[in-house]
Amino acid sequence: MKKLIAMCALAGLATSTYATEFLNSEQNKSLNLPFSEAVRVGDLMILSGQLGTLPGTTDIAPGGIQGQARQAMDNIKSILERNGSSMDKVVKCTVMMADISEWPAFNEVYVTYFPGPKPARSAFAAGGLAFGAKVEVECWAGP
Repeated sequence: MKKLIAMCALAGLATSTYATEFLNSEQNKSLNLPFSEAVRVGDLMILSGQLGTLPGTTDIAPGGIQGQARQAMDNIKSILERNGSSMDKVVKCTVMMADISEWPAFNEVYVTYFPGPKPARSAFAAGGLAFGAKVEVECWAGP
């Protein structure tokens, strides 16, 4: 929570002014994972990193980096829509990849989810991702 408060302070949000809401679907709750799918602070929605897992499971989608990228982005889209937002409200993404050499293949999928202006983005290689995933994507969405 201290980290969230610090991040919100950096983003210019006074937590005493804005309500904080922890968002979880029934599917996410049933997985008993140690984090919320998303947290809303005022109008800002911060999504937890999404792997290319099939909905309601910890099973990784088939199809290598592109199959996992597509599923991760579909998971993000579902969380946003379920909570009254959409992909066109995404302002920042962070992409973690098990193998940075797959960055071009990831981008082929990623750009299809943002046909207009692209959110700000960072990407980096990770020493390993949960469940042996190839990619994890975290996004922040504005009002």
